[in-house]
Amino acid sequence: MRFLVAQLIALLRQRPVQQNARVMGLFLFALATMLSIFAVLFHVIMAMEGQDHTWFTGFYWALTVMSTLGFGDITFHTDLGRLFSMVVLISGTVFLLVLFPFIVIQFFWAPWMNAQAAARAPRALAEETADHVILTHYDEVSAALIERLEHRQIDYVLLVPSREEAGKLHDRGLRVAVGMLDDPESWERVRARQAGLVATTCNDFTNTNAAFTVRGVAPDVPIIATADDPASVDILELAGCTHVLQLAEELGQALARRTIGADAMTHTIGEFGPLAIAEATAARTPLVGKTLAETRLRQITGLNVVGVWERGRFQSALGSTRITAGTVLVLAGTRDQLFRYDELFVIYNVSAAPVLILGGGRVGQATGRALAERDIDYRIVEKNPALVGDPKHHVLGSAAEIEVIEKAGIMETPTVIITTNDDDLNVYLTIYCRRLRPDVQVITRASVDRNVATLHRAGTDFVMSYASMGANTMLNMLKRGEILMLGAAGSASWR
Repeated sequence: MRFLVAQLIALLRQRPVQQNARVMGLFLFALATMLSIFAVLFHVIMAMEGQDHTWFTGFYWALTVMSTLGFGDITFHTDLGRLFSMVVLISGTVFLLVLFPFIVIQFFWAPWMNAQAAARAPRALAEETADHVILTHYDEVSAALIERLEHRQIDYVLLVPSREEAGKLHDRGLRVAVGMLDDPESWERVRARQAGLVATTCNDFTNTNAAFTVRGVAPDVPIIATADDPASVDILELAGCTHVLQLAEELGQALARRTIGADAMTHTIGEFGPLAIAEATAARTPLVGKTLAETRLRQITGLNVVGVWERGRFQSALGSTRITAGTVLVLAGTRDQLFRYDELFVIYNVSAAPVLILGGGRVGQATGRALAERDIDYRIVEKNPALVGDPKHHVLGSAAEIEVIEKAGIMETPTVIITTNDDDLNVYLTIYCRRLRPDVQVITRASVDRNVATLHRAGTDFVMSYASMGANTMLNMLKRGEILMLGAAGSASWR
């Protein structure tokens, strides 16, 4: 009993409940006033008809007529009385149509719905929650990261500002909490001090605000943020970010490393003291068709083949692993050993024709810069005039038009790199380029992981996943042991 009283008191202290109670009080006062007026008029008209009833009977008649029960045990005999009955009946019907739904919705349905929403979107995590990952936005990168966290049984929570959005994400099976990203109390409630990582993937301004707020609550937690504008990197670091991820730039560099446009040499992706990790494409080299044991790379160069990329999937290297035209070797060794490999394969894939890049957005521009650093000529096809710069390296027009890509050099190029952020368009362009040039190397960007297999079926030689690259880089930030993690984007980092 005491528990029920306490719950009732707590309910009545809530401001929405207090406002609804006041409105209901006004409705009840209006009902009592109408009953009183109708009861008085009932006695007046009954007296005019020569009938005599008690005051209690008057209230009883008014209430039964207003509620549409109409027992018929008390009736008027004149037209005036019947007209009055109609007025009472209509007034009661209209009034009760307002009063009853209000009571049901505000005092029963709405509290129940709010309780359900609160259960679907809590505002706080349990006090003992620790080493979890806090995310601020659900996008393709966050979705890929959540998949990896769940696979490794690492706790996470999505902090979203609106209860409606939180409810929708909860219904999709995601763990969510409601809170504003610029509110320190929100970060306190999701236990930011005890978190293993905070990953924010909103726009640059929101990321800056979120990182600054988190750093005030949790001085030691690692914070990783994405940045669209290179100028935002310094600002995000000043706001407290441990690492700022420029996905477009990193994806562009990764795409450029896969090209066979000018050589079959190694391209370093990570250095850890004297040890270097590098990638090398096997296409059009004598390695194609052989197993790793048959190549004798370790005996000849001293390098270890630690893995291979095959159709966008990383596989451990075995002696029986057969090298295909689409294989990318992941090599580990010293600089001198990499140099010996380059001496052997520098003569392969030499081409004077420029590499063709379809899409001149941030990823396409980054790919062009990475190719330029290797002294590889390139042409970017872009239909948006605002993104077209140097006419030497840019061709204005749609990549779906044969005249445009012929002008850009589709019939001579050794490699086509497709970099748009529309996976449907990338599938279309892959099939289109493969039809025009069955022998050309096609490298494609995928925005979401589920389209990687589709792009391979369309004919691409290698797919780089934007979502996987971001997710794997963030996963590397977690303090989960001293490991070298090679993500689906081909990036490497030592922890």
